[in-house]
Amino acid sequence: MENFDISMILDTYVIPWGLNIGLALIIFIIGKYVVNLISKLIVKVLTRSNLDSMLVNFIASITKTIMLLFVVIAAMDQLGINTTSLVALLGAAGLAVGLALQSSLQNFASGVMLIIFRPFTAGDFVEAAGISGTVEKISMFSSTLKTGDNREIIVPNGSIYGGVITNYSARTTRRIDMIIGIGYESDIKLARDTLQEIISADSRILAEPAPLIAVAELADSSVNFAVRPWVNSADYWGVKFDLNEKIKITFDEKGISIPYPQMDVHVTKD
Repeated sequence: MENFDISMILDTYVIPWGLNIGLALIIFIIGKYVVNLISKLIVKVLTRSNLDSMLVNFIASITKTIMLLFVVIAAMDQLGINTTSLVALLGAAGLAVGLALQSSLQNFASGVMLIIFRPFTAGDFVEAAGISGTVEKISMFSSTLKTGDNREIIVPNGSIYGGVITNYSARTTRRIDMIIGIGYESDIKLARDTLQEIISADSRILAEPAPLIAVAELADSSVNFAVRPWVNSADYWGVKFDLNEKIKITFDEKGISIPYPQMDVHVTKD
């Protein structure tokens, strides 16, 4: 009777369960091996496509996780576990997490778009989300900018991608826009020639496109010149600061006045 019971237990439980467990392990081991191969292939293909390394690693990681999840579900199905309810549970959990982390997912999606479309890269000087600074790092949820006074500011990617992005480093050249006012009693021709001399003397100012010097406005208190030279982007601030100083010094030497706002008040007495 004992032999019969043991034989029945072996035939009914031990052997079938042992076979199922063995097959489940085989499915998991082979599946994991195939997933690793596919993941390496994805990394190789995406790397050849010149995508950002961060995006390549992220896509490979997500793909690998999803494929491993399918392998685990297949192995559990081999063990006789009802995977239909498990898949439904995972779907419901994913939806709940997605609703709870809506803002984080928005930042994440914006980070992916920033990495794919590259409106700026690390090292560019940009203005985005009301912040101006040099981009130090672009991560999946936020970007790190360094301001001119060496502050580190971390900006959510959703705020950056959802607004206007001004990239001052995208082009190799920039135009300096200046308005220089002189008094109405000053010689316009002398002022124009002086501005031309100052611009021509600075080797950092480009010959092409040609600098513009023109009377832009006859304002209330001054005659305003529009001065618009072109420079390399790296020289922008240095040239602009130097021009302001040279124009003031040279105008003072030549007796060309730079007026401050004035108003004539006429008082009548009855």
